[in-house]
Amino acid sequence: MSLPAIDTFDLALPHGITLSCRAAGPRDAPRILLLHGFPEAAFVWDEVMLALADRWRCIAPNLRGYERSSAPAEPEAYRPKQLVADMLGLIEASGGPVELLVAHDWGGAVAWNLAAQQPQALKRLLMVNSPHPVIFLRELQHNPAQQRASAYMNWLCRPDAQALLAQDDFARLWRMFGDGAWLTEAVKQRYREVWRHGLTGPLNYYRASPLKPPTPDNDEVLRLTLPPGFGTVRLPTLVLWGMADTALPPSLLDGLEACLPDGEIVRVPEATHWIVHEQPALVVQQIEHWMARPAA
Repeated sequence: MSLPAIDTFDLALPHGITLSCRAAGPRDAPRILLLHGFPEAAFVWDEVMLALADRWRCIAPNLRGYERSSAPAEPEAYRPKQLVADMLGLIEASGGPVELLVAHDWGGAVAWNLAAQQPQALKRLLMVNSPHPVIFLRELQHNPAQQRASAYMNWLCRPDAQALLAQDDFARLWRMFGDGAWLTEAVKQRYREVWRHGLTGPLNYYRASPLKPPTPDNDEVLRLTLPPGFGTVRLPTLVLWGMADTALPPSLLDGLEACLPDGEIVRVPEATHWIVHEQPALVVQQIEHWMARPAA
């Protein structure tokens, strides 16, 4: 029997966006869709996908703006409506509703919106260290600790941020990862290959979002309100959270159950924001656990 391998392909969507994708597993198997965050790329899911590829078809797209995916220059092209349209187009092109959507960080921001607005596109949801928009808004408005932890978001909106991040072999980006043993030279080289495609698209996610800490020059977030019931996800939803995440602390789990009528939270005390790199076997285990759960 041949070992699973990663397939790569470019998928042109009807609305003019092309997503470069990575995939593993039989094309006719039930599908799992995996979405990465910042400053990552689809390759971060390779180890997870290969561990699941004997049972499921796993597809990990590079989100718009990343690697070889389409990268519109204007921040307005990175608002939730457009990002959700990308995922709906990918899901339809790959065969219709997916069994499970797994998402981390900014991929999770897309997934929260997709699951709340278009629940027919998926059957289960698994979120990895990605704050629910209702909870994140509450913390940005009222929790000084979260405002301090998220201050980097405003820095990433600077017009010169992409140039500064690229300096000295991407020194500022490496510091975002901390000193994890997983950040080997081989992994760093894979990141370099992604980042050399350009950083404007990834930074436009921050520029397009109103969910940033208030500053003396921009306190828009303090006036932002969401309608009752906004973001409620009624699909079976598992939230996997590395509790040592310094940018997204555990307070973002407080009250989350109210947004998830059919939810479960798994807290991982020793894991950071980069849990997919740190503990891929645990991520696989939790995916297997959630795939065994009855679908919506």
